[in-house]
Parts: sequence; C-alpha cells; structure tokens
Amino acid sequence: MRCPTRSGVPRLSHTRLLAALLLWAMAMAATAAPLWLDNGRPSDEARQAVSTLASAADDGLQPEDYDAAALALALAAAAQGPPLDAVAAGRLDDALSAAVQRYLSDLHSGRVDPRRVHADFTIPAPDRIDPSSYLNAALAGPSLADALRVAAPRVPLYASLRAALARYRTLAAHPAWTTPLPALAGRKLEPGNTWTGLPLLTQRLVALGDLPQGTAAPDVYDDVLQEGVKAFQQRHALTPDGVLGKSTLAQLEVSPAARVRQIELAMERLRWTPLLRAPRMIVVNVPEFVLRAYEIHEGKVFVRLTMNVIVGKALKTQTPLFDEDMRFIEFSPYWNVPPSIARNETLPKLRRDPAYFEQQGFEFVSGSGEVHTTLSEQYLDAVARGQMRIRQRPGPRNALGDIKFVFPNNSNIYLHHTPSPGLFQRERRDLSHGCIRVEEPVALAQFVLQDAPEWTEARIRAAMAQGQSSTLRLAEPLPVVIAYSTTIVKNGKVHFFADMYGHDRLLDQALRQQEQARALQRGTDPVPGAK
Repeated sequence: MRCPTRSGVPRLSHTRLLAALLLWAMAMAATAAPLWLDNGRPSDEARQAVSTLASAADDGLQPEDYDAAALALALAAAAQGPPLDAVAAGRLDDALSAAVQRYLSDLHSGRVDPRRVHADFTIPAPDRIDPSSYLNAALAGPSLADALRVAAPRVPLYASLRAALARYRTLAAHPAWTTPLPALAGRKLEPGNTWTGLPLLTQRLVALGDLPQGTAAPDVYDDVLQEGVKAFQQRHALTPDGVLGKSTLAQLEVSPAARVRQIELAMERLRWTPLLRAPRMIVVNVPEFVLRAYEIHEGKVFVRLTMNVIVGKALKTQTPLFDEDMRFIEFSPYWNVPPSIARNETLPKLRRDPAYFEQQGFEFVSGSGEVHTTLSEQYLDAVARGQMRIRQRPGPRNALGDIKFVFPNNSNIYLHHTPSPGLFQRERRDLSHGCIRVEEPVALAQFVLQDAPEWTEARIRAAMAQGQSSTLRLAEPLPVVIAYSTTIVKNGKVHFFADMYGHDRLLDQALRQQEQARALQRGTDPVPGAK
C-alpha cells in the first residue's frame, strides 16, 4: 500500500522501501565488474592474490584457511578452458575476494580474540583495517602482492620472527634431529669429559648457528663446544655456564618443528598486542622477565631502557596481560596489603609472631580512614571480616620499595621497586603476588619524566628517600603493555623462553579449534570452479 505524506504525495512504506533497495543492490552486484576476472579470464592481480594466499605459511598462517589450493585450481581452469560466463565468473570472483579479505584480517589483527587466552588488550581504532576497503585500495596500487604484505604488523620484531620462522622450517628435516641425543653418563657433562653424543651435539649446534659452519666434533668436551653450548644456553633462558645438564639437554631435544609452532604463536600475539600505539611506551614481556622502554621516531623504534623484572608466580598469582596508561608516580609509597594476602599470609603470621607488626611497619586503617598503629586481636578480626585493612608505612622494609608506577587497572597491578634486589639475579623470576618489581627504578622514573626537566635524578632519589608518601600526576599518560611472548629476536639471535603460564598452550588450542571449524566450513562451501 502507499502511505500519504504530509504534502499528500504518496510514498513507499518502510518495508517496501527496504525491499526496493535490496533489489537495487542485488542488481548492482550482478552487473558490477568482477575484481579478479576480465572477460571470464583471471587477471594478473588474481594470480598475485592466489600466490599470496598460497604463501600464507610464511607468516605463520594456514593456506588452507584461505582455500589457496582450490582457488589456484579454479583460476587455472578459467585460464585454460572456455571463458567463464557471468554467473560463474561472479561466484569465483566473490570466493577469491572473501578469501583475500579473510587473509588480510588474519594477517593484520590475528585469528583469535585475545581474551580467549587471558589477555585484555584494546586495539586502537586507527590500527584496525576494514578488509574490503583495504583490498580495493590494494588493487588500485602498483603491486597487489606488496600491498597485501604491508598489512602485516609493522613491529620490527615481526619481520625478525618471520625470518626465523623460515629458517627453523628448513631445520625440520635436518638429520641432526632424526635420532635423540644419548643419555649422559652422569648428572652433567663437564669440560674434558667424553660422551657418545658429542658428534650429534656438535651437528645440532652448527645447524642452529651456535657454532660456526664446519666445526668438527671433538673427542672430548672441549672449549670450542662449550662456547657453542653457552651460546645455546643464552638463547634459551638458561645459565650460560657451558655445563651440559638436565635443563640444557631438555632444550636441545626440542624439535625444530616445535620451535616453528612457538614462533608462529609469537607472530600471532604480535597481531593483537598494541606495541605501536604511542610515540613512547613501556612493555613488559612476562616470560622473558624483562621490561623495555622505547620511543618511535619517523617510524623507527628505539629501545631506550632495558631491565630485569620480577613477575607473578606461575602456579598461584599470575600477572595478567593488558594495556593501560601510566598516570601517576608514588614516591615513598604506602603498601595497602591486598585482602587475599592479608587473610592468607599476613594475619596468620601476625598471630604467630606479634613482633612482626612493628618490624614491618604495619598499621590498621578503618573504613572511615582512621589509622591505628597498635596490634590488637580486635583489629585482626576486623581485617578478617573485611571491615579494616592493613597497610605498610613507607620505609626500608616496605614491599613496594621507595617508588610505585601506577597505571590504573581492574587487577590492581603496578610497577614498583623492592627491598630485595638480590632476587633479580635469579634465572627464573616469577616470584611476586602479581605486581611487577623493577630492577632499576630510578632509570625508569627518568624515562617516564624525561619531558619534565625539573625532575632530575637527584630530585627523584630525594623523593624516593624522603620517607613521606607523595604522588606525582604525569602531565601526559604513558602507555604500559604487559605482554607475553616466548620467542623474540635480539641482536639477530632467536631467543626462546618457557611457557610458564601456559598461554602458548591455550593459544595453540584456540587456533587449532578455529582451523577445524574452517575446515568444516570448506567442506560445506566449496570453491566455485575448483576441480
């Protein structure tokens, strides 16, 4: 029916208007020129696109996810047989466009939602791409293949990992891994010892690049082979002492195929970890136990600061993965003991040893903010009921040390100093309740405050030592990313770290589930024209 307008001119109803628009859109789609075919024949761009999809494994992706083989067959049939009619050409065109757009989305932003693997990263809108618009722009450029590759993450580490992936793939069939290393005669192999595994050990270290090409296997465990083992240990987060023991032997037995998957997972994480969201950033890589502060100038990344950190315990208090803006620095901070720590650790200890209250500089704080500096059973019970809290005054025993870097977040995680600096020398440093302890707090404060020249090193140290809590609001927020990568490339060398939180395992499971779902979809929705 027609509905009258206020002027008396009839107009289409809302439903009929939508139907008319839909018919118009379908007609336009039917008459639109194919993107990939010209008079029923594949274009050069179509061949470039399929070639790019076929090489998706170079970026740790699965060519099967993009129907690369089937599309190649369909294009070959269209090129060699009779030209495709309009309907067949449209179907093949749509299938190739859908595959390329899926590839672009996966390459740029990743294949899984990071929240499925315990990460809460927010990807800024400018960093996202619309695959359809990106594809149209790429087709308008001089080289489609180059334009498609540019969709990959721009982080320098990504290109390094891509090269490492290719290299470790070449090792998958290397004869050095066809048989396992023999058992050691004792608990460890030390300088001057003999071992039947020396030839195979030498062969593996040469293949991995930890020994020069052409290195001959020695009769005993000599200095040359020790240097190769030290280089290997350095790259696998082991103490580089040159002694071949249980831990080093276990890492030597990890196959190149397993390392390939580890690199693929690291590349996937880079697609959704916001590492280039601001000109200056702080990034903590949890499995590496390292913090880096860097700046970006004219598209180039410069690391200004690197230091060891201590992170949350793997079994109980894992440090969560997220990104937030640092907004405050607290000098000589109070430590508000988290309720879980107070109930499970502090209260039992105070009841066993009342002197611990004074030794640690504790005090009770009521809900109204009233402070009590004496220990009593009444206050302990109030803490247990959640009616009071325990906090630690600034001082040499304060768990936060003398400085705290605050980036407000739902998990109440922050960076801070520690009164126990000796822990930074440990090989494995998942020792905290979740917060992140930094080895060089003064250097970190200087980086954070580099645009505030009045905050000299002397003034920073004085504020840290004053013993009276004070808070400084930053003029500009500074992004902090708590990331997780068990593979990185440093100085051209590939380094591997333990998956201590199991996040790689979870990501691997999520990706395999997605691959299975896509395989089922391919079975029900074959590529048009593929034989």
